[in-house]
Amino acid sequence: MLSFNNVNFVYEPYPIGVARGVIEPSLYQELVASFPPAELFNFMAFHGNKYSLSEINNPDAYHRYVRSHLPWQEFYKWIKREEFPNEILAMLCEHNIDLDLGIFPGNGAATARRTLVDKLRLRRSPINSPTLSARFEFSMLPADGGFIKPHTDSPQKIITLVIGILREGEWDPSFGGGTEVLRPRDTTNNFNFKNRYLEFDDVETLRTFEYSPNNCVIFIKTFNSLHAVRPMKAQGHSLMRKTLTINIERVG
Repeated sequence: MLSFNNVNFVYEPYPIGVARGVIEPSLYQELVASFPPAELFNFMAFHGNKYSLSEINNPDAYHRYVRSHLPWQEFYKWIKREEFPNEILAMLCEHNIDLDLGIFPGNGAATARRTLVDKLRLRRSPINSPTLSARFEFSMLPADGGFIKPHTDSPQKIITLVIGILREGEWDPSFGGGTEVLRPRDTTNNFNFKNRYLEFDDVETLRTFEYSPNNCVIFIKTFNSLHAVRPMKAQGHSLMRKTLTINIERVG
């Protein structure tokens, strides 16, 4: 259901990239049309000006909604497959990002894929590999002032994929809404593995990945994986910045 044939990474200050056209177009349109209504979401004041619906935030409503909408039900089943985290790890290995979590590439993509196939066939992990799980979150930020504060993600997260869920032409880039790659102005804040939130005045922007339809921003949790969405500027608009966020996490 996700294709990473058109993906490009940058590697500093931490690995982050974008995959374009990540969901097959007809399925993507179904997911856009059936995105959950705003009344199901929880407001997440701690993170900034954000609304969330997930297995953690309003889980009963989340599971009812997913079960009752076939495109999301099928997507949920696909994400929850045992193989999914390893498929993402293999894709990263193909781009020289080896997290040493059970995929052991040799000299290139073919070896990474072969190792993955062997691993799945044997249905076992190396003895020191952590157990990984995947989940997805529906997220919304108001185009009029919505934001997510600078943070590095919680320690149990390993990989995050953020997919823009919107119709072509629906979003004016002047509103903002891009995912910003940041670094702290004060170098004593550079080591931030525990996900201490910073203020926008504490950071500088190195790069911005535009919020756009069916593009997936992919980044790795590190001690300095600072990122944010700066307060948006669509004054008077009721539009929401809608995303599907997939997290791959350590279990236990």
